[in-house]
Amino acid sequence: MNIQIFGKSKCFETKKAERYFKERGIKFQLVDILAKGLSKGELDSVCRAVGGLEKLIAENSRDYCNIKYLLGEAKADKLAECPKLYRTPIVRNGKQATVGYCPEIWKKWE
Repeated sequence: MNIQIFGKSKCFETKKAERYFKERGIKFQLVDILAKGLSKGELDSVCRAVGGLEKLIAENSRDYCNIKYLLGEAKADKLAECPKLYRTPIVRNGKQATVGYCPEIWKKWE
């Protein structure tokens, strides 16, 4: 397993995901999404795995109004520009990915 957790340091759901993998002794790489964001290739891969760009956007974010009415590539560009709009944690295992706290799916990866 090659687990990557893209999250925010103050995000409760990200901390829960970290704890899930630590408790099971599964190594993971934690990436601060606010500092690093997602590369274009990573974003494309995650979008395919989770079923679209809309699932990655945090609708409860204060900045949601900045992205709400954008279309297609403009939304992806805005996410790259403003990574606090991502819903976290984004957990990747190769070509598989989840958004949010999803232990029932992660269990299948073990």
